[in-house]
Amino acid sequence: MEVKDMSPPPAPPTPTTDDDNLCRIDVTDVAIDGVTLLICLCGLVGNGAVLWLLGFRIRRNPITVYILNLAVADSTFLLFMVTSTFLYVVENLCFSAVSLMYQRSLFLLSLLSYNMGLYLLTTISIERCMSILCSRIRRPQHLSAVVCALLWALSIAVIAAVTSLCLSQEHEHCRMALISMYVLNFLIFAPPMVISSTILFIKAQCSSQHHQPKRLCIVIFLSVLFFLLLALPLSIWNFLQQFGYIVVSSQVVFLLACINSSTNPFIYFLVGSCRRHCSLMSPQVAFQRVFEEPEDNTACSNDTTMDTLAPDC
Repeated sequence: MEVKDMSPPPAPPTPTTDDDNLCRIDVTDVAIDGVTLLICLCGLVGNGAVLWLLGFRIRRNPITVYILNLAVADSTFLLFMVTSTFLYVVENLCFSAVSLMYQRSLFLLSLLSYNMGLYLLTTISIERCMSILCSRIRRPQHLSAVVCALLWALSIAVIAAVTSLCLSQEHEHCRMALISMYVLNFLIFAPPMVISSTILFIKAQCSSQHHQPKRLCIVIFLSVLFFLLLALPLSIWNFLQQFGYIVVSSQVVFLLACINSSTNPFIYFLVGSCRRHCSLMSPQVAFQRVFEEPEDNTACSNDTTMDTLAPDC
């Protein structure tokens, strides 16, 4: 039985009837797909810049290890979306048909990097929150790399299980696998991410009304906020679809997810560039201002570490 509830990425092909063999082009679908492609390409450039700067131009530290892996996850998701969206544009323009199995494979592979982004944001928020809450427990030197490796292994294992069931088993098995995956995302990873990022944002500015939160805290909070607003609808949409509820077009949720994966590099740059006169600077300097801040465990104190806080724009 075909897995009808697991819809592939945007723009399903326009159906034709026996009486009309001409291809009907939906201009709205093609326009949305074109915007999606453009955003994905911009996002690939932005995440490529993050990989270059953090990988080769800026001193490595625990937080940059997480951000590098997040950029890899976002870039991978955007690459899958460029491929799948391009194929749908071609199909909408009646040049060829795309295998349904291939469409489903692309969709499932895109979920690998999508889930990884969620796992990484949760980990970043929790770890930074523990630091802000004055925890003086000494972290192992290579903890970030080990955690990232474990998260990639978890994401691959989850998608491998879902893929094996959705591409080779009956519809009900695939449906239960997808529901289990989204329950894991909603109940295990999303709540700690929201709670810790909220605590992080509040504690970072609790010392004085005259001080803004540290740039890194702003970056984490904004990244989580944009994920909730732009990427989470994809999980909600596909979860509801397993029960037969179709509230919006798949094009909309995939477009939002692409915007989310393209947003983080611009958040890093804008937050790092923000100074008293709001003048912009080079991406490398902006990234250094965000990710090379001195680590401290007393963000809520009034000592000299407050000099690293971002001035109000």
